[in-house]
Amino acid sequence: MADLADTAPLPLDPRAVRLTAVADSRDDAIRQCGQALVDVGAVGESYIDAMIERERSISTYVGEGVAIPHGTLAAKDAVHHDAICVLRFPDGVDWNGEQVTVCVGIAARGDGHVRLLAELAQILLDPDSARALRDATEISEVVDLLQPSREEAP
Repeated sequence: MADLADTAPLPLDPRAVRLTAVADSRDDAIRQCGQALVDVGAVGESYIDAMIERERSISTYVGEGVAIPHGTLAAKDAVHHDAICVLRFPDGVDWNGEQVTVCVGIAARGDGHVRLLAELAQILLDPDSARALRDATEISEVVDLLQPSREEAP
């Protein structure tokens, strides 16, 4: 398995980072994640429904107040390019009994979601990194946290 330092940075467009989102339900939060991916041209509108469908079959809550909603395999054709979005819900969202404050939505062509999930897991499973993401108040903080290899660029 490749070391993270050898991989490309996560495909995060700063326009897909929203730090003061408010959602009245899990599905509303997922729809907002999907819309952020639509807004940066990563996916077509149909991907949003596929994200909801995925969540209804298996929870995308991963712990530490974070969920990683993504579409079903059937929705791969709706993905234009790999991308992630980060929505922070300071007041939290009830996620099947868990309190979620950060949603990292992902979209990937082919099996690209496997790489994205692996890279996100390495970051989010570190309690300090997860806390930093939950507490971020600036878009640049989120970008720096999720694209650490940017610092190594010449």
